[in-house]
Amino acid sequence: MKPGHDGVTRVLYRLAESVKHREAQAVFFSPMVPPEDQQPVPMVRVPSVVFPLHREYRLAIPSHASFASELRKFRPDLIHINSPCTLGHAAVRYAHVHNIPAVATYHTHFPSYARYYKIKPLEGMGWNYLRGLYNSCQRLYVPSRPILEELVQHGINNTYFLPHGVDTSAFHPHYRSLGWRNALGAPGKNIILFVGRLVWEKDLRVLAAAYQRIHESRRDVLFVLVGDGPIRSELEQMMPGARFLGYQSGESLATAYASSDLFVMPSTTETFGNVTLEAMASGIAPVCANAGGARGIIQPGITGLLAEPGNPQVLAEHLMALLDNPGKRAELADQALRFARRQTWESVFDELFADYHSVVHEYKSTAAGRRRKAA
Repeated sequence: MKPGHDGVTRVLYRLAESVKHREAQAVFFSPMVPPEDQQPVPMVRVPSVVFPLHREYRLAIPSHASFASELRKFRPDLIHINSPCTLGHAAVRYAHVHNIPAVATYHTHFPSYARYYKIKPLEGMGWNYLRGLYNSCQRLYVPSRPILEELVQHGINNTYFLPHGVDTSAFHPHYRSLGWRNALGAPGKNIILFVGRLVWEKDLRVLAAAYQRIHESRRDVLFVLVGDGPIRSELEQMMPGARFLGYQSGESLATAYASSDLFVMPSTTETFGNVTLEAMASGIAPVCANAGGARGIIQPGITGLLAEPGNPQVLAEHLMALLDNPGKRAELADQALRFARRQTWESVFDELFADYHSVVHEYKSTAAGRRRKAA
């Protein structure tokens, strides 16, 4: 788990920072950890292998033997998993064996990946696996109401709506930079920004097709993509003239957001959409696919626009409509900014830690009841 590696990791670092400022202790386990001087809380690397589909990720070896001794020393009151993969599964098994309550956060909508890659049997297998894992936890925190409703429809219980937040000082309109725009060769142009990993499951073929429609008809638009991934070279060929800036973080990322004119996210696989909320906090209006997490963030026509999923023509039309109507674009951006400023990490973690206490209390009460019945 390295800082800024992806949206999930950024959320976990926010959680770790919050632990530091509360009367709490934590230890994090991950296949990848940064040097000790970059760890906000103690972090332990577990044995892992390279994940074949995305070589920048590592998959923990499926055994709790690698972390059991550390947990025995730490003696946790609660275990919180953030991935349904091997490490999360092993942690839940450990929790059951040692009578510790376990909770989880639903960060990644894995069943939609199987649907996306048209491997139908894997979708059913995925739901069966997730149902078994998450129903064995005391709580499943879900950041988006549409995703939560889908999980309930698939028989996953103990769901609890808890959205993500955004750092409105780190992402702010005052980072807008004319120098940044000029450096891209974009004076007088409208900049449409995408931020995220460059992987097909972000529906980037849809983005490329929308780009081609816009690029053919007008020359006053520049597409900028921030992020990296295994399909970058293919996308560069599909989107000639677009600017690919690679991975950005900190002030560089904040400047990219605030200095753009529109944000676009075609993905149908987002459980929340941290980047969409970051764009809104930066003062730009989002245009996203009407699917997954975006439906829980954007009020269509008020804080942004939602386009028919998988339809590049509609996506292009939505983008061009806002480019041609600066007044409406400014109105959406203003409302998006107002919304984002209410989504603070402090309020999110206040609620999370309060619920941690509730889970531990409920678990102990239930355990005591079982012991009385057994006696």
